[in-house]
Amino acid sequence: MDYRRVGDSGLMVSELGFGTATFGGVGDFFRAWGSTDVDGARRLLDICGDAGVTLLDTADVYSHGRAEEVLGAALTGRRDDFVLSTKAALPMSERPGDLGTSRSRLLRVVDDALRRLRTDHIDLFQLHGHDDSTPVDEVLATLDSLVVAGKIRYTGVSNFSGWQLMRSLAHADRHHRTRHIAHQVYYSLVGRDYEWELMPLGAAEGVGAIVWSPLGWGRLTGRITAGQSIPAGSRLHVTADAGPPVDDAVLHRVVTTLQDLADETGRTVPQIALNWLLRRPTVSSVIVGARTEAQLIENLGAVGWELDDDQVRRLDEVSTVEAPYPYFPYRRQEGFARLSPPMV
Repeated sequence: MDYRRVGDSGLMVSELGFGTATFGGVGDFFRAWGSTDVDGARRLLDICGDAGVTLLDTADVYSHGRAEEVLGAALTGRRDDFVLSTKAALPMSERPGDLGTSRSRLLRVVDDALRRLRTDHIDLFQLHGHDDSTPVDEVLATLDSLVVAGKIRYTGVSNFSGWQLMRSLAHADRHHRTRHIAHQVYYSLVGRDYEWELMPLGAAEGVGAIVWSPLGWGRLTGRITAGQSIPAGSRLHVTADAGPPVDDAVLHRVVTTLQDLADETGRTVPQIALNWLLRRPTVSSVIVGARTEAQLIENLGAVGWELDDDQVRRLDEVSTVEAPYPYFPYRRQEGFARLSPPMV
């Protein structure tokens, strides 16, 4: 396992992190992901620890807080072995004020997370979505106060657009507020939208990517083959509509190439998909999840080796799609090549 800095910060994390959306199993949506209890979570953390995984990621909305509770109980006695990341902003109920990132809510949700996680600090606290209704200075000033109080160490965001993140960073610079170091983003071989704007922004501004759903919302696990429908027992039967859209033609091309590379290398489809992501610019860590110990062990096998340049090129080619406006001129026209970020 290798370790990387998150953006331009001093925070070091493992190149693979472990996500806990499968913990708790409260509600139909998260039950479809998994229902790992405390004993099961301890065994998964044992595997993570043995493999060198340090980053653990969760959120208050996962199983309505139960995932944080399970993780906190499982971490008893070994909190300092891990970098703990959690998120908040999404609605936790239909009550007024129980969503977003206002001062009153941030102060409350951080205390709630600390209680559920059984810890006195959160290493990386991320805003789980952009709140248009709260002034950016209110958000950043509140996060500053939580950093000064020692309740959180670093801050980040998740699922922000380019302008939303840049406005926050610019405001932080102008008013000497705590600067976000991480952007938790969707990025996979069947979802490369991150590259159009957010990757160049992350590179320019020193914001590291923490990748969620690196296996295309469960479509690159090896259980779906080209032309095949979703297999029985897949969580996609319940969760597909809630995830990022996937073009079937791209999916079939990518899956076919992944299967070919699996045959060539002796690796598995998810290991190859994860290894490709680990080579991408700005990526600080890739979050993997697992309902079973076997799934976790397989995903952890994505490190310690590298695809060769030709294999990467083949995956690049089958997963590339036409850039949306205003980015396509930079891709199509040779004269613009020097203006286009060389990393993508």
